[in-house]
Amino acid sequence: MPTDSIDIQVRAVCAVPEGCALFLGNANKVFVIHIDPVLGQAITSALRPSPRTRPMTHDLMANIFAGFGIGLERVIINDATGDTFYARVILRMENELGVKMVEADARPSDSIILALNAKRPMGVSKKLWEKLPDSTALMERLVRGKN
Repeated sequence: MPTDSIDIQVRAVCAVPEGCALFLGNANKVFVIHIDPVLGQAITSALRPSPRTRPMTHDLMANIFAGFGIGLERVIINDATGDTFYARVILRMENELGVKMVEADARPSDSIILALNAKRPMGVSKKLWEKLPDSTALMERLVRGKN
């Protein structure tokens, strides 16, 4: 595990007027990313896997990865500018020629769906973590409002 990142999990996905609020964090802190409702539904589906009649885009990506012997190592949310967050997916391919690691730019929402489906770790850079406000109280208010 990289020492410059904090492990996180999806803490909640809540519908809000702007789309979906995706709450990520750990027992100490939670931050929020606003995402499209379709991606919010895909994350919710990944949290509660159920059989699908047809593969979704993220399933297709995972199938392609598997076909080429590529494994998702982890995803890191590494930066933010205003309300726009950035992530990196770290991929590993091992074959008779050796091991190749690839790091690719991605949207956090897509990265999270891939990590959830592959049961791989998610993180946030320590530098970004320290800058983000704690949204635990907002998450708890929205989650209580659902019940």
